[in-house]
Amino acid sequence: MTLLLAGDIGGTKTILRLVDAVNLHTIAQKTYPSGDFPDLVPLVQQFLLELHTPTPQKACFAIAGPVVDNTAKLTNLTWFLDTPRLKQELGIDSMCLINDFAAVGYGIFGLSKKDLLTLQVGKHKQEAPIAVIGAGTGLGQGFLIKQGNYYQVFPSEGGHGDFAPRNELEFQLLKYLLDKHDIQRVSVERVVSGQGIVAIYQFLRDRQVYSESPEIAEIVRTWEREAGQMEKSVDPGAAIGGAAVQGSDRLSVEALKLFVDIYGAEAGNLSLKLLPYGGLYIAGGIAPKILPLLQNGNFLLNFSQKGRMRSILEDIPVHIILNQEVGLIGAALRAARL
Repeated sequence: MTLLLAGDIGGTKTILRLVDAVNLHTIAQKTYPSGDFPDLVPLVQQFLLELHTPTPQKACFAIAGPVVDNTAKLTNLTWFLDTPRLKQELGIDSMCLINDFAAVGYGIFGLSKKDLLTLQVGKHKQEAPIAVIGAGTGLGQGFLIKQGNYYQVFPSEGGHGDFAPRNELEFQLLKYLLDKHDIQRVSVERVVSGQGIVAIYQFLRDRQVYSESPEIAEIVRTWEREAGQMEKSVDPGAAIGGAAVQGSDRLSVEALKLFVDIYGAEAGNLSLKLLPYGGLYIAGGIAPKILPLLQNGNFLLNFSQKGRMRSILEDIPVHIILNQEVGLIGAALRAARL
């Protein structure tokens, strides 16, 4: 049996999956705290030892950070990974490191219908580009182009492009963030991400248009007091999003409405640049948690609100990825192609 090893390597946790190369069936999967290990090598060795399995022939690791010339430095760890060293120390013949968002791109082809929720059917075209966007800790963007029998995945740093306000409220948000952080520009990632949800909430709170609920206020203020700390005791973005979905807090509801509006507009900007008639896929950890807010029409309204280009954007299929292991699936598929 030919074995593949797929990994989703993050600063907090690492997920490893052993896969049968013939049918891509998962043989075993385990999650480890990344900080408990000095490097990826002993972690992989422990995984294989626990399974009493022979060394896989191929491996692909999706890394939470940039991958340059087959090397990667993880953001929140001291790990420095390079492919030749990993191949030698692990005894794996074929291996690659890819960015975690690139892994999402590969993973699209391993998803089933139940892993997707379609917001807009559009008019799918074979051979057309595919685009991926995903808000989570940051804002990932990427695209896929058909080359021969396969799609090639290309990463992007589009999330670090400029936030482009479109109306008076969004211009006020831009000025608020410039002044608050004493910065010269605001990236779209600063608004469309987990931290962006909190930033929008703070902006609306400080305008004093809507009153805070005591529960959400305490969570946000705890997070503000812990500014600068690596480990936070609360997750205000999740609390605000949850309150908005439940409709239990007016300020949170308004914050998520503005967040969804801007998210949809940025997804539309990406689609104008790529014309992804193969589909626009919305990835990341936030979308599945706020599905009702993405389905109520505001996301698509702002997605397609591009003047004369509206009809073009209305033809682009738009899907939300529900399976949060899409990156791990992608790493396995990429390993199979080595």
